Amino acid sequence: MPEKKQVIEIRGARVNNLKNVDVDIPRNALVVITGLSGSGKSSLAFDTLFAEANRRYVESLSSYARNFLDGFDKPDVDVIRNLSPAISIDQKSVSRSPRSTVGTMTEVYDYLRILFAKLGVPYCPTCGKRLQRKSVREILEEILLLPNDTPLVFMAYSKSLVSKTEREALALINIWGYIRVLFHGKLMPIIEAIPESSFTETSEIAVVIDRLVLDRERPDKERILDSLQTAFRVGSGTLTLRINGTGEERSYNEEYRCEECGISLSEFTPSRFSFNSPEGACEKCAGLGVTLEFDPELVIPNKNLSLAEGAIRPWSKMNGDRHTGQGPMQWLRDASRRHKFSLDAPVKKLSAKHFSLILHGEEGKQQDAFPGVIALLEKKYRETKSDHLRMDIEAYMLTRPCPSCEGKRLKASSLSVKVEGLSINDFVLQSVENFLVMLKPIREKLLQKEEREIIDPLFSEMEARMRAVEKVGLGYMELSRGADTLSGGEAQRIRLSVQMKSGLSGIIYVLDEPSVGLHSRDTERLIYALEDLRAGNNSLVIVEHDVAIMRKADYIIDLGPGAGIEGGEIIFSGTPEKLMHSNMLTGEYLSGRRKISNKKKARTRSDGAITIYGATEHNLKNADVKIPLGMLVAVSGVSGSGKSSLVHDILSRALSKYFYHAKAEPGAYRKMEGLSNIDKVIAVTQDPIGRTPRSNAATYTGVFSLIRDLFATTEEAQREKYSASYFSFNMRGGRCEACQGGGQKKIEMYLLPDVYVPCEICQGTRYNSKTLSIEYRGTNIAQVLRMTVTEARRFFSDQTMIEEKLRVLEEVGLGYLVLGQSATNISGGEAQRIKLATELARKSTGKTLYILDEPTIGLHFEDVRRLLEVLEALVEKGNSVLVVEHNLDVIASADWVLELGPDGGARGGELIFSGPPEKLKHCKRSFTAKYL
Repeated sequence: MPEKKQVIEIRGARVNNLKNVDVDIPRNALVVITGLSGSGKSSLAFDTLFAEANRRYVESLSSYARNFLDGFDKPDVDVIRNLSPAISIDQKSVSRSPRSTVGTMTEVYDYLRILFAKLGVPYCPTCGKRLQRKSVREILEEILLLPNDTPLVFMAYSKSLVSKTEREALALINIWGYIRVLFHGKLMPIIEAIPESSFTETSEIAVVIDRLVLDRERPDKERILDSLQTAFRVGSGTLTLRINGTGEERSYNEEYRCEECGISLSEFTPSRFSFNSPEGACEKCAGLGVTLEFDPELVIPNKNLSLAEGAIRPWSKMNGDRHTGQGPMQWLRDASRRHKFSLDAPVKKLSAKHFSLILHGEEGKQQDAFPGVIALLEKKYRETKSDHLRMDIEAYMLTRPCPSCEGKRLKASSLSVKVEGLSINDFVLQSVENFLVMLKPIREKLLQKEEREIIDPLFSEMEARMRAVEKVGLGYMELSRGADTLSGGEAQRIRLSVQMKSGLSGIIYVLDEPSVGLHSRDTERLIYALEDLRAGNNSLVIVEHDVAIMRKADYIIDLGPGAGIEGGEIIFSGTPEKLMHSNMLTGEYLSGRRKISNKKKARTRSDGAITIYGATEHNLKNADVKIPLGMLVAVSGVSGSGKSSLVHDILSRALSKYFYHAKAEPGAYRKMEGLSNIDKVIAVTQDPIGRTPRSNAATYTGVFSLIRDLFATTEEAQREKYSASYFSFNMRGGRCEACQGGGQKKIEMYLLPDVYVPCEICQGTRYNSKTLSIEYRGTNIAQVLRMTVTEARRFFSDQTMIEEKLRVLEEVGLGYLVLGQSATNISGGEAQRIKLATELARKSTGKTLYILDEPTIGLHFEDVRRLLEVLEALVEKGNSVLVVEHNLDVIASADWVLELGPDGGARGGELIFSGPPEKLKHCKRSFTAKYL
């Protein structure tokens, strides 16, 4: 059989900015696609290669099955040959549900649930005593050990008889069809018991299910089992066996019971240990581990106001008259008369008792009692159908660990089941590394007691999955960590570990910067993991800028030469060695001939400092950290060493609370000094700038408002009396009403995927013809939205405010971005740089602290150089810049480095170095030093 051709041939790719590209991608190789931001890397890897592989797979399904899948348009490409099934592992498509954890994403939690359901030992959730029960088979074994010819009586006490009189109870047993009972301590037929029974007294009566004499030679096992099952059914899980002759009675439970506490636990199933199932989830928080609760500080923030002046913030905001006339305010007024406090006195002058009454209500059950502000808000929150009102009310609530399960997500009865003395929560609190260490001794202990058939497959699966997670550099992660707290890179690497475990062959894996957020040491581990995937005869196509991964690649494709319209061409394809010897920009950086930063000397002067004492959030070990101001400070350290805990959870939140009264509570620390040295803080994260196609870079930065104002000043607009809002595609008036300013219309194809077509009325311009007829210098508003940042900057060069905002966007490397590009198509790195540009365009006071979270994500060497220039300019103006960063070039060009470590997870959390980068090289405990 002839061998399949060893390259994937792409001919005539024109997706987004690709210019009719022809390229051959080697199969069963590690191929890196690189180039400037916006040069077309993702368009080639994801929107062409992966999209076509995916579409072909979907087309192979029946039209009925396709109806349930999202539409996959054919990418704009002439032909792709030798394509095999593709799996894309990007950073966007990971579930961000608070119901997913690292344990559930890796499926280890599912194996733990089976382990606990099969081998768990239950204890009473109240008194902690070990609970016992016997199955029908075990009772049968016990009966067969009795002497031959033993007379046996099977009895049950039914719950249905509890409150009935003797006569009623016997009549009911008679209806059920049983003929004997244990009545007043004697076995007798019902007919004899009825005359002796009382019409008013109640007493305990046992139903006799069966009587037999044990024949050990030929025991009637079927009959005994049947009698046991019937007795359990009648007795609701308990039965009594009377051994006639000796009169001994033995009680058996089908369920686990604690007689002292009156608690019974039913059969364990894996769903009893799932926090996403009603069987296992804590009832108070529904398995989320946290609850939303009203915070008195947010409900009554200003204690200087009186109640009459609107001290109760939510009431004064939810338009006063409706709520204060006849409703809650009137009840409060009545309560104030009863309890003698004034509505006109400042809240701070009220007694603690009266303050508590206002929040939590009057005691007592009388009709007109005031229920309390919090109870009224809770009722409104529960009953409202409006999402808008619900969001308004949530502004007065804080997320707190659930008081019932203490954040463990499960019911007490599920947490009281132990394996080798540990609950399922004790397992998931471990980091991946510790979990692997724990498994071995537990496995050996269990093998001494239980069957190997149950234990071996469970433990082997858990170990294999955890080893894969450790391989991609996530050994520091706890299994209980929620998916909504993972960074894009972490979530992507968890998915990569699941794929490594799947053992598929012949697949094309398309990855989007898997090294994001990884320290150089962890990148090495990641490379081994990628090489393992390649060894399974898979093809890896990776969009990447990391030097280590590029040097290890089999083949590199470089796109360029510029970004946006100036990109979209293949300027190099070949081996890394060939690239290093070429005169390409990427090659010069890769070989070290060109450097990112030529900064000769770090700044030594510092304008004071912010000092954090006793930081203990997550894995921080009582760290004292001094952050010098007026400098470019880099925070480095391996993944999981505590950088985010320090910078985001403690510093950023504490400053937001101090300057802007933000409601998010900062992480745990003892005290913080030096806040007076700055006058504002700006934290720039990688969250998206908008979740709908209606927001874009122009609307987010505010440049679009200025452009609309400009259009409103044209002669024609003045004549027609059009205001700036007329030029918005989100407002009635100027927009096209056929597509409501969307520019596209969805056509439902029923059995085929929905198709989006440009609106036939406005031709995809989003505006009506009247608006489009108004031009500024011969260009209408829709044409402006189609310009790139660079083109628009040239066009508006004489409009200072517009030019200023666009210049900053260009400086942070976004010159290629189309102004009207929707926020849903903007990557995390681009979103962060748009936010950075928005902040930079504001007038700086020279005492601002900028906090950035890995701003180099998704940036080519040349873009990193530009970004560093922008950050340096900020510091030159007297501002302070703090970056959490793994990029060695950024760390080397910082003025000051704070290194956390030495390792991740429990082995991290210490400040191991603080000083200029050149001294970091000599720090023995630092992993960064080794790579610098």
